[in-house]
Amino acid sequence: MAAERLVVIGGDAAGMSAASQARRLKGPDALEIVAFERGHFTSYSACGIPYWVSGDVEARDDLIARTPEEHRERDIDLRMRTEVTELDVPGRRVMALDRESGETYWTGYDKLVIATGARPVRPALPGMDAAGVHGVQTLDDGQALLDSLDGLGAKENRRAVVVGAGYIGVEMAEAMLTRGFEVTVLNRGEQPMATLDPDMGRLVHEAMDGLGITTVNGAAVTKILTGPDGRVSEVATDAGTYPADVVVLGIGVEPETALAREAGLPVGPHGGLLTDLAMRVVGHEDIWAGGDCVEVQDLVAGRTRHIALGTHANKHGQVIGSNVGGGYGTFPGVVGTAVSKVCDLEIARTGLREKDARAVGLRYVTATVESTGRAGYYPGAKPMTVKMIAELRTGRLLGVQIVGRDGAAKRVDVAAVALTAGMTVEQMTALDLGYAPPFSPVWDPVLVAARKAVAAVRGAGG
Repeated sequence: MAAERLVVIGGDAAGMSAASQARRLKGPDALEIVAFERGHFTSYSACGIPYWVSGDVEARDDLIARTPEEHRERDIDLRMRTEVTELDVPGRRVMALDRESGETYWTGYDKLVIATGARPVRPALPGMDAAGVHGVQTLDDGQALLDSLDGLGAKENRRAVVVGAGYIGVEMAEAMLTRGFEVTVLNRGEQPMATLDPDMGRLVHEAMDGLGITTVNGAAVTKILTGPDGRVSEVATDAGTYPADVVVLGIGVEPETALAREAGLPVGPHGGLLTDLAMRVVGHEDIWAGGDCVEVQDLVAGRTRHIALGTHANKHGQVIGSNVGGGYGTFPGVVGTAVSKVCDLEIARTGLREKDARAVGLRYVTATVESTGRAGYYPGAKPMTVKMIAELRTGRLLGVQIVGRDGAAKRVDVAAVALTAGMTVEQMTALDLGYAPPFSPVWDPVLVAARKAVAAVRGAGG
């Protein structure tokens, strides 16, 4: 019998994880694998790009887990600089464009994996395509930004404007600060880090100000102004105009699903492809999708959401590859855990914000505590703020946000496990967490917050 053909669209985390796992389960005599990647790189860490730009990661190749040559050595027909431009679902084939030669051709498939990722949000405003304006979603984007910075030469008083104050925004603000730029962050929202509640975002704002980063809230960009050379010179907002030698877009990303939409595949309210627990596209037996182009189930809210994270993408790929290769795997969903930092300030969240809980009709109480990451008497103990959200009456944990230093971010993992297990805040108070003065107070900050949340639930009649 002729081998089945698996076609993979997208050569980064989800796509190549799926291809690699399928290859482990089925050899080339049973499964031919053809993968298309429109860029220059495969299997890389997009999350590491800010740290490469800052210089903390020395070389671009340090972010690459597996090269095209390594994939080909595993009998995967990986075609670089080749973009899939059309998907013919009834005909079970894809149209590919070789970006180097301009050649187009059809390739048939028995099974298809869509892993087209996400694209940076780029508002349709005057000047957004000017030289010196950069998104940072791919390694190609990161290289273009570094080339642009090199083009500034030894110019003094270099100014960077970062548009957006989410994860990418604050990480790129740090990168620009590390490179010696005067940094301004323009944020449309009430506070930086809209993934946090505003009271916790205010702590991030204060810390960024203390680091020398100017953060302007409530500032919507209206246009990009350029100089005589066509390069960005200023960013205009409804709150004023800010000089810039380079602009970095950190507004967020959207699922890259235009190809799938045009083919009639189902998408959700956030624009991502809809899949079942096996990561199979709903209503299509031989099509799978994973990574930043899909929506996933929020285990706390009970609805789908779009979260662009490499951790999820790699898990999706493993599940897809197992199912394509004749094994079995599922991806049940997420609780929305994410961590970041700006210089030495650590930022973490998991579960629901207050606005998320209200949106799904949950009544809740909150508890916020200030503690330290080590025993207060131990040298180097630094402050940490923990906010906990619990369901009224039941006391079920709904969400946790942490802002602080000295090991603050990874404490959120305790809350992520508790959310996944459906624990109440009262159950959390009995968790047997590790303790020693260099690592934690006798009562860990997460447990202190849980105790306060228990009191809030009881005080509210829970």
